[in-house]
Amino acid sequence: MKQMITLVAALLMGLSAVAQEPLVPARELPNMRRFLPPPPDTASAAFRYDQAQYRWGLEQRGDSLRCALATQDAEWSVDYMCRIMGGAMGITLSREATPAIYRMLTAGIFTADKVSETAKAFYMRTRPYMYYGEPTIAPWDEEDLSHNGSYPSGHTILGWTTALLLTELAPEHADTILARGYMYGQSRVIAGFHWQSDVDAGRLAASAAVARLHADRRFLKLMKRARKEYQRLSR
Repeated sequence: MKQMITLVAALLMGLSAVAQEPLVPARELPNMRRFLPPPPDTASAAFRYDQAQYRWGLEQRGDSLRCALATQDAEWSVDYMCRIMGGAMGITLSREATPAIYRMLTAGIFTADKVSETAKAFYMRTRPYMYYGEPTIAPWDEEDLSHNGSYPSGHTILGWTTALLLTELAPEHADTILARGYMYGQSRVIAGFHWQSDVDAGRLAASAAVARLHADRRFLKLMKRARKEYQRLSR
């Protein structure tokens, strides 16, 4: 019995490890440096809009509920996406309750996340809280993210990728899912970790990555299984 438990645990760990490997390597994903412009120059009108949105974010912190949500949204994980999007869909999303949907999301998210690598490393854009020397609402992330470029927003890529994939799965809940995905990106402006242009670029990057995923046969199989699971649960 102990050997059987050990074998099952090893298999589950293996499945988890495979699921977190990108289906498409970064070099085969759309190149952000080619299909999107660079971040705004600090002397441009676009950067003045970024600054205006930063001030908007500071104002939003005065709303205790929105500030609390933005603080929670600092979490980057598949499990967090499942928790917030499950409510939008009216079901419980988790590794245990919806294994097929969870595997599809994990594969899609860890693939889409790679789309930002080249741009982040090349531009190494300074984040708003560093530019102004002001605190964020998630100080535990400040040191780590100070070594990571601001453009595009990785959190926004996570949120918008999740929203697009779940909208495809449950189109009847599209408005709610997309609204929550949009809000998740805006939380990064409120938190002070990203400029608005970082967030906008993150949504475009996520859209490009999701389009590329749909040219991958392995992903299409995962989506097919996820759709069957969702249809069974939503009857």
